[in-house]
Amino acid sequence: MNRSALSPNAVLVLLVALFGLASCQPAAPGTNRDGAKTANANAVKETVNPVAIEAEIIKLENEWAAAAQRKDVDTLRRILADDLVVTLIDGSVGTKAGELSNAESGAVTMEAWELADTKVTVLSADSAFITGRGTIKKGKYKDPVSHKVVDISGQYRFTDVYLRRNGQWQAVASQTTKIENPPPPTAAASPTAK
Repeated sequence: MNRSALSPNAVLVLLVALFGLASCQPAAPGTNRDGAKTANANAVKETVNPVAIEAEIIKLENEWAAAAQRKDVDTLRRILADDLVVTLIDGSVGTKAGELSNAESGAVTMEAWELADTKVTVLSADSAFITGRGTIKKGKYKDPVSHKVVDISGQYRFTDVYLRRNGQWQAVASQTTKIENPPPPTAAASPTAK
Protein backbone atom coordinates (compact mmCIF):
# COMPACT_ATOMS: atom_id res chain seq x y z
CA MET A 1 0.00 0.00 0.00
CA ASN A 2 1.34 3.31 -1.06
CA ARG A 3 0.58 6.24 1.12
CA SER A 4 1.28 9.68 -0.07
CA ALA A 5 1.93 12.38 2.45
CA LEU A 6 0.49 15.84 2.05
CA SER A 7 3.06 18.44 1.46
CA PRO A 8 3.25 21.39 3.88
CA ASN A 9 1.95 23.71 1.12
CA ALA A 10 -1.06 21.47 0.57
CA VAL A 11 -1.82 21.47 4.29
CA LEU A 12 -1.59 25.27 4.33
CA VAL A 13 -3.95 25.57 1.33
CA LEU A 14 -6.38 23.15 2.97
CA LEU A 15 -6.40 25.16 6.25
CA VAL A 16 -6.93 28.46 4.45
CA ALA A 17 -9.82 26.94 2.50
CA LEU A 18 -11.42 25.58 5.68
CA PHE A 19 -11.11 28.93 7.49
CA GLY A 20 -12.44 30.73 4.44
CA LEU A 21 -15.50 28.50 4.29
CA ALA A 22 -16.09 28.88 8.03
CA SER A 23 -16.15 32.66 7.72
CA CYS A 24 -18.79 32.47 5.02
CA GLN A 25 -21.35 30.91 7.34
CA PRO A 26 -24.36 33.11 8.26
CA ALA A 27 -24.13 34.86 11.59
CA ALA A 28 -26.38 33.84 14.42
CA PRO A 29 -29.67 35.76 14.37
CA GLY A 30 -29.37 39.29 15.77
CA THR A 31 -25.61 39.17 16.35
CA ASN A 32 -24.74 41.58 13.56
CA ARG A 33 -27.19 44.31 14.53
CA ASP A 34 -26.92 47.20 16.93
CA GLY A 35 -29.91 46.69 19.23
CA ALA A 36 -30.08 50.38 20.16
CA LYS A 37 -30.53 51.35 16.51
CA THR A 38 -33.18 48.78 15.72
CA ALA A 39 -35.14 48.65 19.00
CA ASN A 40 -37.68 51.21 17.83
CA ALA A 41 -37.52 50.44 14.12
CA ASN A 42 -41.01 48.97 14.11
CA ALA A 43 -42.51 51.18 16.81
CA VAL A 44 -45.52 53.22 15.77
CA LYS A 45 -44.66 56.91 15.86
CA GLU A 46 -47.18 59.24 17.47
CA THR A 47 -48.85 61.53 15.00
CA VAL A 48 -48.33 65.21 15.77
CA ASN A 49 -51.27 67.47 14.97
CA PRO A 50 -49.77 70.98 15.13
CA VAL A 51 -53.11 72.67 14.45
CA ALA A 52 -54.79 70.95 17.41
CA ILE A 53 -51.80 71.64 19.67
CA GLU A 54 -51.74 75.30 18.63
CA ALA A 55 -55.46 75.65 19.38
CA GLU A 56 -55.03 74.01 22.80
CA ILE A 57 -52.08 76.22 23.79
CA ILE A 58 -53.87 79.41 22.73
CA LYS A 59 -56.97 78.29 24.66
CA LEU A 60 -54.89 77.65 27.78
CA GLU A 61 -53.10 80.99 27.44
CA ASN A 62 -56.43 82.84 27.27
CA GLU A 63 -57.75 80.83 30.24
CA TRP A 64 -54.61 81.74 32.20
CA ALA A 65 -55.09 85.46 31.53
CA ALA A 66 -58.81 85.30 32.42
CA ALA A 67 -58.13 83.27 35.57
CA ALA A 68 -55.53 85.78 36.75
CA GLN A 69 -58.01 88.60 36.17
CA ARG A 70 -60.83 86.77 38.05
CA LYS A 71 -58.51 85.34 40.75
CA ASP A 72 -59.62 81.84 39.71
CA VAL A 73 -57.14 79.72 41.68
CA ASP A 74 -58.58 76.38 40.52
CA THR A 75 -58.02 77.20 36.86
CA LEU A 76 -54.51 78.49 37.59
CA ARG A 77 -53.73 75.32 39.55
CA ARG A 78 -54.78 73.22 36.51
CA ILE A 79 -52.82 75.23 33.93
CA LEU A 80 -49.61 75.85 35.88
CA ALA A 81 -47.24 72.92 36.43
CA ASP A 82 -46.01 72.29 39.97
CA ASP A 83 -42.42 72.91 38.78
CA LEU A 84 -43.31 76.16 36.96
CA VAL A 85 -40.51 78.73 36.75
CA VAL A 86 -41.63 82.32 36.08
CA THR A 87 -39.21 85.10 35.17
CA LEU A 88 -41.03 88.24 36.25
CA ILE A 89 -40.73 91.70 34.69
CA ASP A 90 -38.31 92.89 37.39
CA GLY A 91 -35.99 89.92 36.72
CA SER A 92 -36.97 88.01 39.84
CA VAL A 93 -38.00 84.38 39.64
CA GLY A 94 -41.41 83.13 40.69
CA THR A 95 -43.13 79.79 41.15
CA LYS A 96 -46.58 78.26 40.92
CA ALA A 97 -47.01 78.78 44.66
CA GLY A 98 -46.31 82.49 44.22
CA GLU A 99 -48.75 82.81 41.34
CA LEU A 100 -51.47 81.06 43.36
CA SER A 101 -50.71 83.19 46.41
CA ASN A 102 -51.00 86.40 44.37
CA ALA A 103 -54.38 85.28 43.06
CA GLU A 104 -55.72 84.12 46.44
CA SER A 105 -54.59 87.25 48.30
CA GLY A 106 -55.76 89.68 45.65
CA ALA A 107 -52.23 91.11 45.39
CA VAL A 108 -52.71 91.44 41.63
CA THR A 109 -55.77 93.20 40.27
CA MET A 110 -56.62 94.33 36.77
CA GLU A 111 -59.52 95.44 34.65
CA ALA A 112 -58.40 93.40 31.62
CA TRP A 113 -55.55 91.25 30.34
CA GLU A 114 -55.72 91.01 26.55
CA LEU A 115 -53.50 88.84 24.37
CA ALA A 116 -52.42 89.59 20.81
CA ASP A 117 -49.78 88.60 18.25
CA THR A 118 -49.70 85.04 19.60
CA LYS A 119 -47.59 82.46 17.81
CA VAL A 120 -47.36 78.84 18.87
CA THR A 121 -44.32 76.78 17.96
CA VAL A 122 -44.90 73.03 18.27
CA LEU A 123 -41.71 71.18 19.16
CA SER A 124 -43.16 67.68 19.50
CA ALA A 125 -46.37 65.89 20.41
CA ASP A 126 -45.68 66.82 24.04
CA SER A 127 -43.93 70.21 23.93
CA ALA A 128 -44.66 73.65 22.54
CA PHE A 129 -44.13 77.29 23.32
CA ILE A 130 -46.13 80.43 22.69
CA THR A 131 -44.96 84.00 22.21
CA GLY A 132 -47.11 87.08 22.08
CA ARG A 133 -48.03 90.45 23.45
CA GLY A 134 -50.19 91.02 26.49
CA THR A 135 -51.88 94.26 27.48
CA ILE A 136 -52.90 94.77 31.10
CA LYS A 137 -55.42 97.53 31.68
CA LYS A 138 -55.72 99.23 35.08
CA GLY A 139 -53.42 96.67 36.68
CA LYS A 140 -52.09 96.94 40.22
CA TYR A 141 -49.75 94.83 42.31
CA LYS A 142 -49.74 95.25 46.08
CA ASP A 143 -46.51 93.96 47.61
CA PRO A 144 -47.50 91.72 50.54
CA VAL A 145 -44.45 92.78 52.59
CA SER A 146 -44.11 96.52 52.00
CA HIS A 147 -47.79 97.02 51.07
CA LYS A 148 -46.54 99.32 48.31
CA VAL A 149 -48.90 99.42 45.30
CA VAL A 150 -47.27 99.28 41.87
CA ASP A 151 -49.04 100.11 38.60
CA ILE A 152 -48.55 97.10 36.29
CA SER A 153 -50.65 98.45 33.44
CA GLY A 154 -49.02 98.33 30.05
CA GLN A 155 -47.88 96.11 27.25
CA TYR A 156 -45.66 93.07 27.65
CA ARG A 157 -43.96 90.50 25.45
CA PHE A 158 -44.10 86.97 26.77
CA THR A 159 -42.84 83.47 26.09
CA ASP A 160 -44.57 80.54 27.79
CA VAL A 161 -43.39 76.94 27.50
CA TYR A 162 -45.91 74.09 27.74
CA LEU A 163 -45.41 70.36 28.22
CA ARG A 164 -48.01 67.63 27.94
CA ARG A 165 -47.75 65.32 30.93
CA ASN A 166 -50.15 62.45 31.50
CA GLY A 167 -52.25 63.79 28.63
CA GLN A 168 -52.59 67.30 30.10
CA TRP A 169 -50.87 70.44 28.83
CA GLN A 170 -49.33 72.67 31.52
CA ALA A 171 -47.12 75.75 31.56
CA VAL A 172 -43.65 74.89 32.87
CA ALA A 173 -41.84 78.16 32.16
CA SER A 174 -42.88 81.75 31.60
CA GLN A 175 -40.91 84.90 30.86
CA THR A 176 -42.36 88.40 30.59
CA THR A 177 -40.72 91.64 29.46
CA LYS A 178 -42.39 95.05 29.70
CA ILE A 179 -42.50 97.04 26.47
CA GLU A 180 -41.30 100.42 27.74
CA ASN A 181 -42.26 102.52 24.72
CA PRO A 182 -44.85 100.54 22.79
CA PRO A 183 -45.46 101.76 19.26
CA PRO A 184 -48.91 103.18 18.59
CA PRO A 185 -51.37 100.82 16.91
CA THR A 186 -50.97 100.84 13.17
CA ALA A 187 -53.97 101.86 11.06
CA ALA A 188 -54.92 99.68 8.15
CA ALA A 189 -53.31 100.85 4.95
CA SER A 190 -55.67 102.71 2.69
CA PRO A 191 -55.49 102.45 -1.09
CA THR A 192 -53.71 105.32 -2.74
CA ALA A 193 -55.36 107.31 -5.52
CA LYS A 194 -53.67 107.24 -8.91
